[in-house]
Formats: sequence, C-alpha cells, structure tokens
Amino acid sequence: MANTNIGLFFGTFNPIHVGHLILGNFMAQVPQIDQVWFVVTPRNPFKSKDTLLADVHRLALVREAIEDNPRLEASNIEFDMPQPNYTVKTLAVLSEKYPDKNFTLIMGEDNLRGFHKWKNYEVILENYDVLVYPRVYTENEIPVVSEKEKELLNHPKVQLVDAPLMKVSSSTIRTMIAQGKDVQYILPHKVYTYVNEMNFYK
Repeated sequence: MANTNIGLFFGTFNPIHVGHLILGNFMAQVPQIDQVWFVVTPRNPFKSKDTLLADVHRLALVREAIEDNPRLEASNIEFDMPQPNYTVKTLAVLSEKYPDKNFTLIMGEDNLRGFHKWKNYEVILENYDVLVYPRVYTENEIPVVSEKEKELLNHPKVQLVDAPLMKVSSSTIRTMIAQGKDVQYILPHKVYTYVNEMNFYK
C-alpha cells in the first residue's frame, strides 16, 4: 500500500488482548490513519522478567490475533535494533525503510504525561503526529495535570482521540491465568488457544 498513513501502537503485548484490538481497530478508522501496526517491544536482554514471553511468541500471538483484519499489522522492527529501544530511533528507521508511508505515534494519556522525558521528544513532535487515547483512572489515581502536559496537549502535532477503552490489562490476565481463572472472553480466540496449548503464564 503506497502513500498510506500508518499509526504505530507500541507495546509488549504480553499477551495481546481484546482491549488492544478494540483500540487498534478504532485508531485504524480515524480519518488520518489507514492502518495500525502493532510494534512488539523486544525483551530487554539486560533485564530479567520471568512473566515476559519470548519475543517470537508475543509476535506470533499478535499475528494470530489480527490475521483476519487488513487494517492491522504486526511489526518486529525493533527486534534487531540495539537496546535500549528509543522510539525516536524506531521512527527514523521506519521512515527510512518505508519512504512511501507516513507514520503517526499512538500513545495513552498516561504516556503523554512523561513524554517530555523521552529521548529527543522534540524531534518526534517536529516530524510526526501523535494520537493520544484516554486512560481509565480509578477514583484514587486521577492525576493532577501538569503545566508540561497542558503544553503537550495544546501542541499542534498532538491530537486527543475519544477512543473506547476497556479496563483490562495484560498483567491482570497473566495473574488470572496463574490462578487458574478463565480468560477466554478477554483474549481473542486464537490467542486463548495458543496460550493454553503452550501453558503460558501458569
């Protein structure tokens, strides 16, 4: 697809769940986006995290989850990049590799709060649009909006998108599986089958 506008949805997807798919599919239908790529973040070789599946399995789960939706793609672009992964570098690599595509960064409202601490965040804002989806907060965790966040929210390259969100997380799913609870309605069917057959998170 030439001259397409690609939204980049970064995450560990450990595992990918229906919330990710609802959000990705919604973002793929906003006017300035043609397709959303799920960019699977690789395991940091310098950090040990027992609950994080190997890169190849998390990528396979994403591919299983989205294979019937032409609006969604899986990307392993960061797998061969040096650690740690900086978004600004990934964006540069993607833009060089796919000169016929325009890339937009998709992030949650909680990530926007710390966006000014990202490596070369000004470079990202100079060259790429940013779509921000809201995060569901509990009554006890509603944060105070900082002046820096207000500044970012008013930046011409930043757009708030009223996307539907479900309060479900990969960490909750992993805990439920470890406790022997049924998660078949929170995971796409093919992901649920894959996770069960491989005995992941138990």
